[in-house]
Amino acid sequence: VQLQASGGGLVQTGGSLRVSCAAYGRSFSGNTVGWFRQAPGKAREFVSLITWSGTTLYTDSVKGRFTISRENAKDMVYLQMDSLKPEDTAVYYCAVAPSGTSYYATNYNYWGQGTLVTVSS
Repeated sequence: VQLQASGGGLVQTGGSLRVSCAAYGRSFSGNTVGWFRQAPGKAREFVSLITWSGTTLYTDSVKGRFTISRENAKDMVYLQMDSLKPEDTAVYYCAVAPSGTSYYATNYNYWGQGTLVTVSS
């Protein structure tokens, strides 16, 4: 499956953005889809995931501010990001795992190219 992340951009502190992940070539039916991010000079980190059945997980730093959702019929996953902070600045990647609720990047088989989110102070 090929993944296309989109929707990044420049936003001021406190603003909102929605990033999207689309699947091409094969559906991610039955799969878990995760969002990870990598800030300049830092390691890639888990942000959120959603399972096929709709179970969601978030890293502590985004709880209450980010919301993950999916439209299975369209093979789309979204990450709504509200109350953005400068420390949310990163390249955001979507990725697909066979199933489950793992937040380890090594458990994800397919990755999109990333979309840059920049939050200005």
